[in-house]
Amino acid sequence: TILLNELKHRWSNHQIMNKWLKKFFTYLDRYYVKHHSLPTLEQAGLRHFKDEIYMNVKDNTTSSIISLIDEEREGEIIDKTLVKNIIELYEQMGMGSLDSYTNDLETPLLDATRSYYGRKREDWIARDSTPDYLIKAEKALGEEKDRVGSYLNSATEPKLRSVVEDEILQKVQMNLLEKEGSGCGVLLANDKTEDLQRMFSLFSRLENGLQPMADIVEKFITSQGNACTEKRQARLDSGQKDKNDDPDFVKSLIDLHEKYLGVIRETFSSHHLFQKALKNSFEVIVNNDVGTFSNAELMSTFCDRILKSGGEKLSETEVEQSLDRIVQLFSFLTDKDMFAEIYRNQLAKRLLNQRSASDDAEKAMIAKLKVQCGTQFTSKMEGMLNDLAVGSEQKSEFDARMEQQTETKLSFGVQVLTVGHWPSYKAPEVALPPQMQKCMEVFKEWHDAKHQKRRLTWVHSLGNATVRATFGKKSYDLQVTTLQAIVLNSFNDGKTYGFNELKELLNLEDITLKPLLHSLSCGKHKIITKSPASNKINSTDSFCGNPKFSSNMRKIRIPVANVDSSHNKSRVEEDRSVAIEAAIVRIMKARKTLSHQQLVAEVLSQLSFFKPQPRVIKKRIEALIDREYLERSAENSQQYNYLA
Repeated sequence: TILLNELKHRWSNHQIMNKWLKKFFTYLDRYYVKHHSLPTLEQAGLRHFKDEIYMNVKDNTTSSIISLIDEEREGEIIDKTLVKNIIELYEQMGMGSLDSYTNDLETPLLDATRSYYGRKREDWIARDSTPDYLIKAEKALGEEKDRVGSYLNSATEPKLRSVVEDEILQKVQMNLLEKEGSGCGVLLANDKTEDLQRMFSLFSRLENGLQPMADIVEKFITSQGNACTEKRQARLDSGQKDKNDDPDFVKSLIDLHEKYLGVIRETFSSHHLFQKALKNSFEVIVNNDVGTFSNAELMSTFCDRILKSGGEKLSETEVEQSLDRIVQLFSFLTDKDMFAEIYRNQLAKRLLNQRSASDDAEKAMIAKLKVQCGTQFTSKMEGMLNDLAVGSEQKSEFDARMEQQTETKLSFGVQVLTVGHWPSYKAPEVALPPQMQKCMEVFKEWHDAKHQKRRLTWVHSLGNATVRATFGKKSYDLQVTTLQAIVLNSFNDGKTYGFNELKELLNLEDITLKPLLHSLSCGKHKIITKSPASNKINSTDSFCGNPKFSSNMRKIRIPVANVDSSHNKSRVEEDRSVAIEAAIVRIMKARKTLSHQQLVAEVLSQLSFFKPQPRVIKKRIEALIDREYLERSAENSQQYNYLA
């Protein structure tokens, strides 16, 4: 500091002398100097100081300044005003530019800084955990910024920052991220939000500094999701029955997504690399099926639990939140068309069996799916709701018509459905009791008069009925399906029927009749008795009404086992084939000629509801060639031409 103080003193004296010389000889400056193109007195004075003093002491003063800065970095107090004054001298010696400052001070300072933080880096990385290291790195970067503000030229800041970042962050980035016991994965596992925010903030300073961190986050979230899947697999391996209803598994995925969506929003400022990491990891998790039932079916059944009456007991707000979260999970699903098919089947059951808890919730869910996938995806579901809305208006008209005829005492209602909107159902040609037959004729006559171009097909398997049953002095209202009601009606006169006899009388196949008889004779409420008594229906069994039947309830609901699958896989495959072919024709019509690889890539980019295997696309291309929509190029077998 003696050298620096002396230099400061001499420089201060020189500035005073220069100032007064300039004032005394203003006339010389104004005329003689200008006329002879000479340097001004001020410039000449500076040049002499530079030549006589600055050039002789600059190396020593630079070393002194760097020594003082290193002392300050180690926590000692230095004379910042002195350093600032000397640095101003360096700036002045540039004669209007920063060349002297840059070459004589800045460059050696940056080299010394690199060396200093190189030593610190080796010391910190050996001793400290990742969070502790990053705290020191953050502090060092802050101090260097303050140092520039205190006495260095502002042009030095980006260069100094770059050197420090390179030494203490860039060169040890992967060591810090993967450090055993304190790396990024460990911080995520222990929910160390503050440390993760600091890590994100520091590595965002580096070029491509966040990509390795995002990769670790993606890998970690995927492992967490796989742990949920492995738990489900373990339950199944331990002997638990595999069902299409596993709310615990779906909730675990929803909770996982909700948690890391929050982490990415709050800890990583919703940065696009981390959003992509979340998306990539959940695309792996959600499409990793275990057991017999796909995740698409488990998710659809979870929605069914929420939306049907008697399912999850939730408030309106909780229903809305649950639907939002399941739709977020659904967005990662590859087989969206499979989900749609299953969801549509379950929606149909809820609507037709009056099991839907809320029409508003049903509409809200369809609206969320529509936003996610477009109108085409939900058009059939909207058509189903529309059918019921129109049906309720027509019902009141038909009820008035039924009151006019006196041939039947049955209370009879019909729900007219549009074939294209609803799933396809089996329609057994059952032998109906005369009163039911009469009601159907009245409706057909009324309907045909209103809609002459429509054709009615009766689907009795979807209907339901309330049957008044009297046992002794007590009577009960049995809530059953139409087919169950027809079976019960057969036992009205106390008759006993063998299985085959009943099958012939009702004109029903074994696959339809057996579940009906099982529900009425082997369930909780044994309305009819079966002999021999057992829990299985055989073709040798005989059945009659149960005169001893008694129950504490007046209204009794008798469920029947559903033999239909939740969705028709072959139908989904057919729809996929049509969608692939339509995409191929659309693309080829626009492009006229394409290579095989380009065509496959374009088809995959256009299909949003599912991702077919390339071999499936190849099969559809060959089918279109056979039907003369396309042809192989004569010159290149891997190229296709469109045939108009």
